[in-house]
Amino acid sequence: MLIIPAIDIKEGKCVRLTRGDFGQQKIYLDNPCDMAIIWRKQNAKMIHVVDLDAALAGTMVNFEKIREIVSTLDIPVQVGGGIRRFEDVEKYLGIGVARVVIGSAAVTNPELVEELLKKFSPSQIVVGIDAENGIPKIKGWTESSSMQDYELALEMKKLGVQRIIYTDISCDGMMQGVGYESTKRFAMKAGMKVTASGGVTSSEDLRKLQTLEQYGVDSVIVGKALYESNFPCQKLWYNYEQNMDIDKVFSTAEMRRTCCSS
Repeated sequence: MLIIPAIDIKEGKCVRLTRGDFGQQKIYLDNPCDMAIIWRKQNAKMIHVVDLDAALAGTMVNFEKIREIVSTLDIPVQVGGGIRRFEDVEKYLGIGVARVVIGSAAVTNPELVEELLKKFSPSQIVVGIDAENGIPKIKGWTESSSMQDYELALEMKKLGVQRIIYTDISCDGMMQGVGYESTKRFAMKAGMKVTASGGVTSSEDLRKLQTLEQYGVDSVIVGKALYESNFPCQKLWYNYEQNMDIDKVFSTAEMRRTCCSS
């Protein structure tokens, strides 16, 4: 299972939120790129970056900060947060972003996803579904969708989407354990590649998620637990990535070449 450190950017700084609440944030570093370098030195093989300001504004607020991260690292970077226009996706991919995560737009403008997949590979366009009690939340988790999380996934699957980043909002940033049952239910019904997110607190959470590999869960995004030093990173990577078939996670040769094996 690939473990992907998360870097959330708000007002140009590296922060972590609790359950996506913008009023409950903790600043870890003033420069997000410094955090990315730390995770790379710890042997991370991919970084997940979210522009929190863009998630609310719908514009690329922290684009230059993200460009700095991409140009500095030698591993794939996936980016999400407020990406709702074709031009935004082109701009991110143009600076070397490996994967672009479409969140709210998958609900409000599924035609955008369809258009993107006509030009770009499914390995470059993934959909993020952030759900609370099975209901997708959009626009910085301030509004709810009218469909179930797995229903949205199946609609995206029809368009050609192959991977979903699934976040259980009720667990995100709470440090009380991963949303195992919700992730299992979603993965079983969606029948797609799934990157789990939200609530990972301990190695036990990772062991539980590994049992979901049979349902397509092959990777996990970890945030606050890494920042709060809940486990040594080098040991973490070794224990959970040593037998990983990385080609199944990085599904294009180009992404595979950029992922260092050190």
